[in-house]
Amino acid sequence: TEGEGNLPKVVLTSPQGSEAEIYLFGGCITSWKVAGKDLLFVRPDAVFNKKKPISGGIPHCFPQFGPGPMQQHGFARNMDWSVVDSENVEGNPAVTLELKDGPYSRAMWDFSFQTLFKVVLNEKSISTELKVTNTDDKPFSFSTALHTYFRASIIGASVRGLKGCKTLNKDPDPKNPVESKEERDVITFPGFVDCIYLDAPGELQLNNGLGDIV
Repeated sequence: TEGEGNLPKVVLTSPQGSEAEIYLFGGCITSWKVAGKDLLFVRPDAVFNKKKPISGGIPHCFPQFGPGPMQQHGFARNMDWSVVDSENVEGNPAVTLELKDGPYSRAMWDFSFQTLFKVVLNEKSISTELKVTNTDDKPFSFSTALHTYFRASIIGASVRGLKGCKTLNKDPDPKNPVESKEERDVITFPGFVDCIYLDAPGELQLNNGLGDIV
């Protein structure tokens, strides 16, 4: 269907009523609603004109996370993805998007590749899977991330599951992070936070301060 700025988007609806929206520009999930409540956040100043990435939802960082030899977070969030498959997974909708190299990507990263991004929407969850295939005749390395924006009240938001992890606190000096260890069961955000957690577990719990546990 047609989304903001006349950009094409895919809408998934589960039989139980949960919904998700995915823009083909950037392969970006911009909405995930459970029982009518959107658990994702898109910034009010986000633009939908292909001149910059969509600010919010679940944007891609590929083939680089953060700063580096190419533009911030790479190019995947600035390119058009295509739908290559849609299916019914145990009654739930699933769609697979594809991104391949082109002149825009090769100007920054001269490799041939294929990425497949599968999204499955369930009644109370959304799952994502990213597969990267090297279709070139030379090896390459990359980093990737799904840079999720969750809707939250910062006053009430908290995270569980990181106790015991080694931390790199980048506040106040991002270039000289302070090493420490997380001793708290529940992490809250009374002020500015910029902290990296090493060897984090596969499952964390976010209380968004709005009555939802993710």
